[in-house]
Amino acid sequence: MARSPKSALTLTLAVAALVLSACGGKSPPPGPGTVRGTPPDLRGRRVIVLPIQQSVGVGGNLNAELVFGLTDRTREVGWVFAPEVDEILARSPSISARTTGLAVGHFLLAEVQRVGDPLFGELRRMAALVDATAILIPIQAALVSVPGEDPKINLTAALIEARTGRVAWFVIVEGGAFPAGDPRGIASAVDALARRLLWYVGQ
Repeated sequence: MARSPKSALTLTLAVAALVLSACGGKSPPPGPGTVRGTPPDLRGRRVIVLPIQQSVGVGGNLNAELVFGLTDRTREVGWVFAPEVDEILARSPSISARTTGLAVGHFLLAEVQRVGDPLFGELRRMAALVDATAILIPIQAALVSVPGEDPKINLTAALIEARTGRVAWFVIVEGGAFPAGDPRGIASAVDALARRLLWYVGQ
């Protein structure tokens, strides 16, 4: 039996909608220079700074450089670094939370607006233990090389609101070009992160 023009049009539109949804279901993975959101003014707030969760080809003490870079830039934020959090967690064995090995890989694949469990549960519990309102997660540090040029370090990070799990800010910064193993490579990436996070601090 022949279809009416109206039913044929309806079927065509339905097929087109399915094709469009299949093609546009995922956004491309974020790359260097990606910025989502604006970090809030953190003065007077307590902020957990977790260790770098993933390192790809980057040597040196990334976490020590991060501690130095943030505290050197401002002391108006109540920074709570991983050793303090780990010490409190060790005294609270009933609290299920950790500062390393967190499930953060999804940040590297697509846009994340709010973290869910189990990650949110861990962040919320550790924040409650140290009375923090936000958590800075340095997700990945990756050494990126281009033939004929010195490599650069890309540093990916997210700032999470502890109470809601909302991603207040996500960024991928790029450090300067330095020979592999040169500590200035790490320092430049951390400095780029700190400048963007603490935008209100004078240069």
